[in-house]
Amino acid sequence: MTSSSAPAKLLIPQLVVGLGNPEPKYDRTRHNIGFAAIDALARSWQIPLSEQRKFKGEFGEGTATGQKIRLLKPLTYMNRSGESIHAVVNWYKLTPESVLVVYDDMDLPVGRIRLRLTGSAGGHNGMKSTISHLGTQKFPRLRVGIGRPNLVGNNSVSHVLGKFSPQENEIVSDVLYLVRDAIETSLKEGVEKAMSLYNNRNVAPENG
Repeated sequence: MTSSSAPAKLLIPQLVVGLGNPEPKYDRTRHNIGFAAIDALARSWQIPLSEQRKFKGEFGEGTATGQKIRLLKPLTYMNRSGESIHAVVNWYKLTPESVLVVYDDMDLPVGRIRLRLTGSAGGHNGMKSTISHLGTQKFPRLRVGIGRPNLVGNNSVSHVLGKFSPQENEIVSDVLYLVRDAIETSLKEGVEKAMSLYNNRNVAPENG
């Protein structure tokens, strides 16, 4: 007989946060892919979102894959995202490890996502604020690729605040389904299982 050791505790998100900026001019920009992910999850899971002043954001709660889950879009602007996240974490007495943050990443091409259990902000102002307010880097995050500017010398700020091209928009639609599937796997089987299944997936055409 094999010795039975206690199974490792699965890391199951209780709050999914998408980072972005609240004004209409930022809608559907690369930097707001986190907001787009939360909107897609809310539609898929039929969880209504409404503005909650105490959370400084749009918030909703419901169930997905049989698990209770909360969704949040901070309305504090990107560089103060942590204020909204901290308010929800405090209210529901959540641990940082139960918070999954979805945000844009220039280091990944459009069509790719990457789940990690911890890490630095990597120059992302929304993540800098989140890490500061949670007091730790040890919380899961899902980065969604937005690619880098095509032209040498192109301003990265105008790139992230710009909109996706028509061809990229088709890929982004598929990426949002990939994000949903990865998060649903995280809810059922833990973040680490989702990492093993989705970190090497690419929904973009191979030859672009």
